[in-house]
Amino acid sequence: MPVAPILDASTLRRAIETFRDALARHRSAINRLNVYPVPDGDTGTNMALTLESVADELASAGPEMAAVCGAIAHGSLMGARGNSGVILSQILRGLTEHVEDRDVVDATTLADALVAASDAAYGAVMRPVEGTILTVMRDAAVAGRASAAASGSVLAVVDAARGAASDSLARTPELLAVLKDAGVVDAGGAGLLLLFDSLLHVLDGRAVPEPIDAGPIAVAGHGAGPDHAEGTRYEVMYLLSLGDESITSFKSAWDMLGDSIVVVGGRGVWNCHIHTDDIGASIEAAIEAGGRPSKIRVTDLHEQVDEQDWVREAGGVAPIEPPLVRVATGVVAVGVGAGIARIFRSLGVHVIVTGGQSMNPSTADLLDAVARVPADSVVILPNNKNIVPVADRVGDLCDRPVAVVPTRTVSEGFAALVAYDPEASLEENVVAMRAAAAHVVAGEVTRAVRDSASAAGPIHTGDYLGIARQGIAAVDDSLAGATTKLLDALLDDDHELVTLIAGADATPADTAKIEAWLAQHRPDVTAEVHHGGQPLYAYYVGVE
Repeated sequence: MPVAPILDASTLRRAIETFRDALARHRSAINRLNVYPVPDGDTGTNMALTLESVADELASAGPEMAAVCGAIAHGSLMGARGNSGVILSQILRGLTEHVEDRDVVDATTLADALVAASDAAYGAVMRPVEGTILTVMRDAAVAGRASAAASGSVLAVVDAARGAASDSLARTPELLAVLKDAGVVDAGGAGLLLLFDSLLHVLDGRAVPEPIDAGPIAVAGHGAGPDHAEGTRYEVMYLLSLGDESITSFKSAWDMLGDSIVVVGGRGVWNCHIHTDDIGASIEAAIEAGGRPSKIRVTDLHEQVDEQDWVREAGGVAPIEPPLVRVATGVVAVGVGAGIARIFRSLGVHVIVTGGQSMNPSTADLLDAVARVPADSVVILPNNKNIVPVADRVGDLCDRPVAVVPTRTVSEGFAALVAYDPEASLEENVVAMRAAAAHVVAGEVTRAVRDSASAAGPIHTGDYLGIARQGIAAVDDSLAGATTKLLDALLDDDHELVTLIAGADATPADTAKIEAWLAQHRPDVTAEVHHGGQPLYAYYVGVE
C-alpha cells in the first residue's frame, strides 16, 4: 500500500478499510478482553461487524471527501452492533462530520475532529463510565490537540493520539474495578487503538500490530454463568425513526428501564442500545414517543453455556426459579439451549424439560415436570411434532387437569406464550394459545447428513436445508443462503415480523447477512433476533 503523508479522502478511505481488516484479525483477541459492561465476549465481533457495514457503504461512495465521510457516518449508524459498536459509530460520525468539508485535513482540523469524536461519544452515553473506550478516546483527543498546537503536522497529531490512547488503555484497570479483577484492559479501548494504528499505517507505512493470543475469554469474578449472572439480562437494540425534537423524552423513558444506554444518530434516524430486564417496555417506549422501531435485536446477556453442559447441569429438567407463586394455570415447555430456556422463563414458563428433535423426553420426564408446577392446571408445549404424542399421554396419568397445545416448533411455542395468562382457566388458555401458535408461519434451518433429493432440488451432504411445515423449502451450500431462501418462501405481503432464533452453529456474520437480505428485499418487515443456543438447528424462524 502506498504511503500518503496527507489526510485526504483517499487516505481516509484506506485507513477505514485497514481498520476493518485489523478488527477482523483482532476480533477474537478483543473478545477475550470483554468483561464490561457484561462478560459476554462479543466486543471484538460487534466492532468488526460495525466496520464491515462501513466498508460496504464505502464501496459505493464517490471519491470526494464529503461522499467518503457520509458513507462512514451512515454505514456506522445503520450497522452498529452492541454497546461498543454504537459508541464506535458515534466516534466515527463525530470525526467525519468535522472534516467532511475539507479536501485535505490539516493538523488543527484533525485535532478538533478528535475532540468532536470524543464529545459525540460521551454525549451518546446517558451514564458515562470511565476506564472504557470513552476515556481512551478523550485522552487521545487531548494529546492530539496539544500536538497540533506544537507541531502543525497531521502525522504528529495521529502519533501523539495513538501514544496517549495506548497509555490510557493501560490505565483502564485502575479506573474500572471489574477490569482489574479480571486482569484485563478495556476491550472497546483496545479496538479503538487499532483506528490510530490504521491511520499511521496509511500515513507513514507503520505496520498494524498483529493480535496477541490472550488465552481464554476473560470472566470477571468466579462462578460467572447463568446461575450467577448479575445485572440486567437482555441487550435490546433497534433503529428508531423519530423526530429529533422527541428524542429527549425517549431517552428519559429509557433511563427508567435499564443501563448501558446509548442513543446515536440524528435527522430522524437513531441507533438505540440498552441493557434491560423489560424487553417489551424498551420497545414500547419508542412507539409511545411517536417513533417506529425497526431491525429489533434482543440478546440474552447472561453467559451462554453449550447445550451439553446445560443438559447435564439441569439434569433434564430446568428447576423453577423462586418464588413459587401458585397460579391458576402453569406451563411446562420442552426445549434445549440456554438462551431458549431463559426466553421461556421470561415468558412465564414454570418448568422446562430438556428435549428436541434428537432427544425426545419420556412420558416420565413430562410427568415429573408437571408435578413440579405450582398451579391448579398445566399446559404442555411440546415444541416438536415427535413429542406431541408423548405429551398427549400425560393428562391421563395426572391428578390435575393437563392440556397440550401441540406446538411443533420453538417459534410456535414463543407465540403461544404471548397469549398465556396464568390467572385464566386451562380452557381459556388453550383456546388463546392454540390460536396464537397457529398464527405463526414457522420454519427451521438444519444441515443435511446425507445425499438426498427434495422438491427444492438435490441435496448433498453438508448442505443447509430450510424446512417449512410442508417439508423442505430451500437447499443451499451456505447457512445464510438457505435461511434467506426459506424466508423468501415463507413471507408474503401481509407479514410484518420475522423472529430469528439463532442456534449454536449460527454466527453473527450469518445473522448480519440475513438481516441485510431482509432490509433489501422485505424493507417493511421487522426482524427480531434472539440467541437460543440450540444444537442441530442453526435457526428457528417464525413469521407473523
